[in-house]
Order: sequence, then structure tokens, then C-alpha cells
Amino acid sequence: MGLLDTILGRSKPVRPDLDQLFALPSAALTLQAGAGFAPTGLGSVCFAGVEGGGFARIRQDVRDLLDADAGRAGSPVEFTEDSYGYTWLLVRQAADDTAGLVNDLHAVNTLLQDGGFGPQLLCSLLGFRDGEQRPLALVYLYKRGTFYPFAPLPGSTEKRDNQRELQVRAVLGEDLRMEPDLARWFPVWGAPGL
Repeated sequence: MGLLDTILGRSKPVRPDLDQLFALPSAALTLQAGAGFAPTGLGSVCFAGVEGGGFARIRQDVRDLLDADAGRAGSPVEFTEDSYGYTWLLVRQAADDTAGLVNDLHAVNTLLQDGGFGPQLLCSLLGFRDGEQRPLALVYLYKRGTFYPFAPLPGSTEKRDNQRELQVRAVLGEDLRMEPDLARWFPVWGAPGL
């Protein structure tokens, strides 16, 4: 970063650090103890829609990798497209196997990144519910290397519980690298895994 960048207020973009995902199992324990939210066993990866043979090969590699995990019932991975044209990959694990789910999410992100699709990666999320079945997601922003909580209000359309999100941020401040810019806490309405 040069002098002109400093004067103009520009900073170097944060490099993606997928290893930040490995902090999620510990954060899940903190979240359960501090706010009553338990993991659901669902997680997802979102990326901009891509086409072509290279992506078809990566998609099959993801299926092969996750299908090789023998302890699961049903399909371990589902691909869907949302109304904005983004592709979501939903991964399932047992609710008590957050570490296994995080390993799967990390593997999917790594396969996409190593396959040349890193610029298309947007976010990954891990789903939670509390005793009242209210949803919560911890969202990892790939391009920022940070997390933020997303808490949609149950039964409503596109309204979120900002107070709960701030409470979760306070509970997890020491466990995860939280996104400091609240304007980057983008809603992920209808995200698989939520």
C-alpha cells in the first residue's frame, strides 16, 4: 500500500482465509452456551453462477468427495439456484457433528477455489436454531475473511432480528473474526441451510 492509497483511504483487500472456518466448532459451543442456539447440521456455500465443462467437473468432484463420507443417510449435497442467479450447495451432517460439517464446507470451498472459481465464491453459512426454533446463520464472507450473524424473523418475509444479531456478535466476538462493517451484513433470505 502506497502513500496515495493512505491519503485516499484505500486499503488492501483482505485475502480469503478458508482456515477461519475451522473456528466454527468452538464458536458453536460458545453460541449454544451463551445464546441457546444449537447447530442444525446444515451448512451451505454460495457462489455466482458459472457454466462450462470445468464447473461440471468441479461439481462432480464435490459430489464424489461428499458421497465418499459413508455415515450419512440420503444425499449429502444438493445444488440449487436462487432467484438472483446464485448457486447454493447445501451440505448435511448430523447436528452434533459440527466439525464434520465444517470440514465438508472447507473442502467444497477449497475445491472451488483450487478449480479457479475463487472469484465466484461469495459466502458460506452454518445453520442454528434455538429452543423456540428461531433460525440463525453464521455467515462467512469469502472475500472479506470475516463472519457475521444473520437472524431472519420466523414467519415474516424478509425481516430480520437486528437485536439478536448484535447479541450473537457480542457472544462470539472472541471466537470468530467478526465483520466490523454492519453494512456488509447482507441478508441471505431463503438460503439453504437456514
